[in-house]
Amino acid sequence: MEVLIVIAIILILTSAVGFMAFRYVEKARHVTAKNQIETLSLALNAYALDCTRYPTGEQGLDALWVKPVLEPLPEGWNGPYVNKKISTDPWGHTYEYSVPGPHNLPFGIRSQGNDKAITSWED
Repeated sequence: MEVLIVIAIILILTSAVGFMAFRYVEKARHVTAKNQIETLSLALNAYALDCTRYPTGEQGLDALWVKPVLEPLPEGWNGPYVNKKISTDPWGHTYEYSVPGPHNLPFGIRSQGNDKAITSWED
């Protein structure tokens, strides 16, 4: 009987720890997405400095990794502008890139996230 009580207590404690850890995993994904969006934003600004314009919507974020072959061809491309290709957010969704961006910004990057959108133009 005592062994069953000890096993029950251990199960209760591990389930509580597991639930707490899951909350931190979701927070880590959120922070990772924000950091990736910031990295992509910096890379887009470096691209624009070299090429005098941001990649078109058709060229997308792939233009940061490989030189675009779609018009308009960037003459001053000096990439890659990121260390590795970043195509999906921590939840497995593709980042949405828009030119021009919302609120009169030159571009916008958006992650659908798990429960709410994470964007380059809002905190």
